[in-house]
Amino acid sequence: MPKYFLYARKSTDEDSGKQIHSIEDQIALVTEHCQKEGIEIEQVFTESQTAKVPGRPVFDQMLDQLKDREVTGIVCWHPDRLARNSVDGGRIIYLLDQGILQYLKFPTFWFENTTQGKFMLSLSFSQAKYYVDSLSENVTRGMTQKAKRGEFPGMAPLGYLNDRNTRKIIPNPKTAPIIKQAIKFYSTGEISLKNLAIWLNRKGITNRNGQRLWSSQTHRLLMNPIYYGGFLWNGELYPGNHQPLITKKIYDLNQSILKKSLYGKSPKNIKQFIFKGLIKCAECHHPLTAENHTKHYKNGTKQYFTYYRCTKADRNIKC
Repeated sequence: MPKYFLYARKSTDEDSGKQIHSIEDQIALVTEHCQKEGIEIEQVFTESQTAKVPGRPVFDQMLDQLKDREVTGIVCWHPDRLARNSVDGGRIIYLLDQGILQYLKFPTFWFENTTQGKFMLSLSFSQAKYYVDSLSENVTRGMTQKAKRGEFPGMAPLGYLNDRNTRKIIPNPKTAPIIKQAIKFYSTGEISLKNLAIWLNRKGITNRNGQRLWSSQTHRLLMNPIYYGGFLWNGELYPGNHQPLITKKIYDLNQSILKKSLYGKSPKNIKQFIFKGLIKCAECHHPLTAENHTKHYKNGTKQYFTYYRCTKADRNIKC
């Protein structure tokens, strides 16, 4: 008697209320179907991940185990649970061609391992991919039309809130005054980008994850045109109909300050290092950064040293 893997999947990028069956429902319905058909389930695989693109770890693990274990079938609620992209769908068809996978059972879809059956299965995979592609196009089209109307089509940035009633962004009464003050403060040229980030953190401003703001995030905040009334969408600048926090004049002044000073720092605080940008790490090949250190001796003298170290920009490489 052939043995089967049971696979159940739920997309994480879709609203749970819109999905037909949860993972628990899929397992219950498929198990009931297996009992009626006399199908023996060897192992249950569950996954909460979209199938729009390849790279589902549980799905890949299941297919790899087909080659190593005495399992020749997969039972699933519907073919679109297995694949919604051409790569994963092609892998299933190819495993059927090789004979590694011999049986596929679905409570909602007929399949036999024949030429006609594989043809119908490929059509089901193509239909699932078409649904994903057309849905993405419709969403993109709707977002672009919203942008043309002057409505920001995304999550509100710092200082704003998404109004569910009007579907527009409105100033956040708690954070908008602080963001406004910070942007104006930087336009005076009396504060560096790093110190501005520290000032914002002291005022209780955090990112979406509730963590402190870094200089890079503060830099993006100052470059965001949404605060003077415009916004960028898909690389294009649109005039917005939301309430601005600053004038275009202040925004342009900040851009000129950012261009003149490296990384938003005051020119007097910029340190020059001879080999910075010229030498790279021998292992990860990322550029080295430099820093000065001063060593103080007991006799009152001191000595200056310049150290070069890897930026460790790639966390996957241990160097």
